[in-house]
Amino acid sequence: TFRPKRFEPGTLKYSLHKQAQASLSSGINLSVVSLPQEDLNDWIAVHVVDFFNRINLIYGTVCEYCTETSCPTMCGGQKFEYLWADGVKYKKPTALPATQYISLLMDWIETQINDEHVFPVTVGKESPYSTV
Repeated sequence: TFRPKRFEPGTLKYSLHKQAQASLSSGINLSVVSLPQEDLNDWIAVHVVDFFNRINLIYGTVCEYCTETSCPTMCGGQKFEYLWADGVKYKKPTALPATQYISLLMDWIETQINDEHVFPVTVGKESPYSTV
């Protein structure tokens, strides 16, 4: 189920999200992108969430064609198979059908995005992964 992450109107992240939407809709050449004057961590967070939402939408359009029967493994061609390990339920890398793998992956990503220690909501909070 697609559940896009939303930003609170009036916040800096909401403003950055709107700017990102406008730039993506304008048809600009994305090969030359300069960082905005805003905080780098906020800019990255907004674009990570936007990317997650877009991937979720894309997967939503193809998921009906990928079933446990038609996609019994999560693979990248014949040479690569992706195994799931989350350290909780799946302590060892485990082969899963692609649909289950992607569902677990999207849930894990959403949990990371919603974790305020990783993606602080309030301006001024520092992430343990801070780059600035």
